[in-house]
Amino acid sequence: MHDPQVKQKDLPVQSTSLLTRLQNIKWGRALFNFWREWRGFFVFIVLMLLFRSAIADWNHVPSGSMNPGIIAGDRVVVDKIAYDIRWPFTLKRITRWSHPKRGDIVTFPSPEDEKTLLIKRVIGVGGDTIELHDNDLYINNVPAVYTVLNDEEIKRLHLIADDRVEYVREEIFGDSRVIQRRRGSRSRIANFGPFTLEEGEYFMMGDNRDDSKDSRAIGAIDRDRVIGRAHTISFSFNLDRYWLPRLRRFFIYLE
Repeated sequence: MHDPQVKQKDLPVQSTSLLTRLQNIKWGRALFNFWREWRGFFVFIVLMLLFRSAIADWNHVPSGSMNPGIIAGDRVVVDKIAYDIRWPFTLKRITRWSHPKRGDIVTFPSPEDEKTLLIKRVIGVGGDTIELHDNDLYINNVPAVYTVLNDEEIKRLHLIADDRVEYVREEIFGDSRVIQRRRGSRSRIANFGPFTLEEGEYFMMGDNRDDSKDSRAIGAIDRDRVIGRAHTISFSFNLDRYWLPRLRRFFIYLE
């Protein structure tokens, strides 16, 4: 004969176990249905993150250290396989086929906090000796040639006329770019060096020579820190005018 007391005690345990299994099945089906409906979206997000980390990205420029070529509010396209290919989300290289050269605009994490992404121009490479005298650049004792832009050139390049600054074309070793300098008194970083780079080091500077925190302040940048080469402004927004688009700055190739 069965003991009724044992049966009564067993029933709640069996009922609870069955209820738990039914709930697990219900949640399992719900999760499976959720994954089936949204898996394409999650795969897209993962692939996009991998692509932006290792292949190409667009970076927001929050400051004017690269004026006048790149201004605050620009979105710059960065080619992350211009020199090598990295493991996603790291600075470790899988393979390397090229190196930054003088005049390239590159991105790299700041050595001061490892978080801030900086965008600067390569001025010197390993073995170069860099000097600045009153904002005039010398590389290996060779002086750069400077030509002040006239009003017509300023208008053609869509630069903002400002009595406080001058726009100057700087040419050295076949590289040419427009830089910005203060009129009259220079900043304390207008004179620098001489500074000789070791192999695998790069000297970076902003084109806004009197208002850029670059290798004059943070030192030379190691090759492994260079993430990619910036080559195009994809689009731009005016941060001082409610983020209105600057249509003239869409799809501009950087020199």
